[in-house]
Amino acid sequence: MEIELQERAAKIKVVVFDVDGVLTDGMLYFIPTGKKEDGSVASVEVKGFSAHDGLGMGIGRIAGLRFGIITKRSSDTVAVRMRDLKVEFIHQGSQQKMEAIRSIMAEADVALDEIAYVGDDIIDLPPMRAVGLAVATWNAREQVKAAAHYVTPSAGGHGAGRDTIDLILDAKGVLLESMEEYLRQAGTATDIGHGVQ
Repeated sequence: MEIELQERAAKIKVVVFDVDGVLTDGMLYFIPTGKKEDGSVASVEVKGFSAHDGLGMGIGRIAGLRFGIITKRSSDTVAVRMRDLKVEFIHQGSQQKMEAIRSIMAEADVALDEIAYVGDDIIDLPPMRAVGLAVATWNAREQVKAAAHYVTPSAGGHGAGRDTIDLILDAKGVLLESMEEYLRQAGTATDIGHGVQ
């Protein structure tokens, strides 16, 4: 890991994710559920989330990281998943993402250089240009990759969140011990640093 990237990542206390295209693959599925009173079609929005990202958040919390999301869309599906993952800072329906970043800064009592933001499209550029660690997913738009300090090896919805968490914990020097503690708390402790025993 290059020195500047390591220094940036080591300062991070809060990791903030966009949702569509970052914690999901960006595809939106709408399943019709019947007719509304006005005659229009009612539907349920469905998204897929990576279990790797969720487990990464659990490991990150052990190391003291805190997590948030900022998304332009509002979705019950996202609300349910974020509740399951115990994500602290949830901003849905956010047209101005920097307003949400400022709110998270105040609530978490952190500075901009202590926040990482993970994005994939141009709506993510304002927070990415402001925070201490800007991360683009592997499948991000080229303009977003150009603004990033780090581009994940995995695509959004396929472990990009976990890549970011691993990067930060590795920069802090606590990745393996945080994984071991996660396993210990789950009752499945093993030495993950030395392969299969």
